[in-house]
Amino acid sequence: MRPLAQRLLIAALPLSLLGAAVSHASDVDLPNTMAWTAYGTNSSGYAQAVAIGNMLQNKYDSSVRILPGDNDVSRMTPLRQGRVDLCACGIASYYGAEGVMMFADRDWGPQPLRVITTSTASFGLALAVAGDLDVKTPADLAGKRIAYIRGDDALNKGTEAYLAFGGLTWDDVERVDYPGYARSFDGIIAGDVDASFTTTVTPPAQQLASSPRGISWPVLDPDDEAGWERMAAVAPYFRPHEVTAGAGGISADNPVPSASYPYPIVVANQDLEDNVAYGLIKAMQENFDDYKDNAPGAAGYAFEQQDLQWVVPFHDAVVEYYKEVGVWTEEMQAHQDELVERQNVLLSAWDSFMQDAPDDDEAFTFQWMEARASALSDAGFEPIFK
Repeated sequence: MRPLAQRLLIAALPLSLLGAAVSHASDVDLPNTMAWTAYGTNSSGYAQAVAIGNMLQNKYDSSVRILPGDNDVSRMTPLRQGRVDLCACGIASYYGAEGVMMFADRDWGPQPLRVITTSTASFGLALAVAGDLDVKTPADLAGKRIAYIRGDDALNKGTEAYLAFGGLTWDDVERVDYPGYARSFDGIIAGDVDASFTTTVTPPAQQLASSPRGISWPVLDPDDEAGWERMAAVAPYFRPHEVTAGAGGISADNPVPSASYPYPIVVANQDLEDNVAYGLIKAMQENFDDYKDNAPGAAGYAFEQQDLQWVVPFHDAVVEYYKEVGVWTEEMQAHQDELVERQNVLLSAWDSFMQDAPDDDEAFTFQWMEARASALSDAGFEPIFK
């Protein structure tokens, strides 16, 4: 698939070429103080932000103040308001850029976000399935009891994407609703449900693996083009990923072909100063060895782990950096231009919609999603969310 080929291109570049290109780039110019939002203080995303902040302080005397947020809205609100420079966000940053789910709200709408960098680590994002069932692939989930987490759009979208890979929908399984993510794993252990979406390294997955039911992870064949196309139609942010860390014995010696998407996703508004965006990506790549081992998952910021044709556009200054180090191709530029055009269509559609938006909240969301889909379709884009 295209993203994998792009990663192989980066990995194959001689270090001497990268070094030569970087040496001719302008100096890193960062402000004395920056503010970021991140996940809670007990998260790997927060720990990574701290590790990066320490590197920036030691190397460039640039101090990073990290504001932890309990949920997607609390992490992205300060960014929207201009009170922070960056958000070390989750996949909700994509939903924000698209103006869907919790962002299909009169206080939000599509956000003009730009990616600075992402981390893709050794874990995967997958459906954890009770190990006492004969589930080898997502297609084997037909008729099984699948957890649906009330109020958690991201987790439910992940489940829907895995079902789609196997040619299934929610109509092909028994949906079992839960009030929270952890409760769904209690349900699997108790025998009340069979699968729930998670990361392969999360404590609930470890608990399930240690229970009498055990755990299994459906295999996603990287060569199943039809399966990946179905998954992308539901959640285009997933990518094939060889998972080498996780519950149930997943390791580098016992990997599982599966899927993942970046976490964290370091995003800024499109108007972030060029020197800050450029300085950050350059500093993080040139000083990778100084922070990669200082927080769980920080190794995922490695140069070869960057997906340069993902689903949210890069900041222009980040594109400039990748051009300078010799990895930015015409195909990547065409993809970037397409993402920016899509975002402009969404922003224009939102402005038009808000001129005569209904007062009722339910009607507001419904009509915005209709207007959004119509604008994207008219411009030749797939709405994805309908």
